[in-house]
Amino acid sequence: MDFYEREKEGMTLLGNKHVSYPAEYDPSLLETFENKHPGRDYFVKFNCPEFTSLCPITGQPDFATLYISYVPDIRMVESKSLKLYLFGFRNHGAFHEDCVNIIMNDLIELMDPRYIEVTGKFLPRGGISIDPYCNYGRPGSDWEKVARRRLEMHDLYPERIDNR
Repeated sequence: MDFYEREKEGMTLLGNKHVSYPAEYDPSLLETFENKHPGRDYFVKFNCPEFTSLCPITGQPDFATLYISYVPDIRMVESKSLKLYLFGFRNHGAFHEDCVNIIMNDLIELMDPRYIEVTGKFLPRGGISIDPYCNYGRPGSDWEKVARRRLEMHDLYPERIDNR
């Protein structure tokens, strides 16, 4: 796909070598492209092990691995734009729970996915770690029921934590 085709598709960041990293949270950085398989349900998962944000009270940095999983419909998020968008949280003051919900809401608005979930595995600060989880299934669809079930079952079998 050449630059003209990417631009026509709505992607201006992919392949652009002159992109600067954002200093602030900016959801307008997010770009999409057309799902080539809209007739099939499938998951796309992003693992983001270098997510950082700031505590809105102390200004201290928080570090996390974010997991973003979604079932696309017509549009999909372009990964370089997602990387730059997430980088913008580096100087953004928000609690852990707020970060995952903001990210999920922005991605819902951007793509209107059938289903999405965002999990944050934050490193401890002050002797405690926080792992917020949120999800969404399109209202009126089977994915709405999936979202409810996954939320009800979330963390019934938590992973063993020996790395924090």
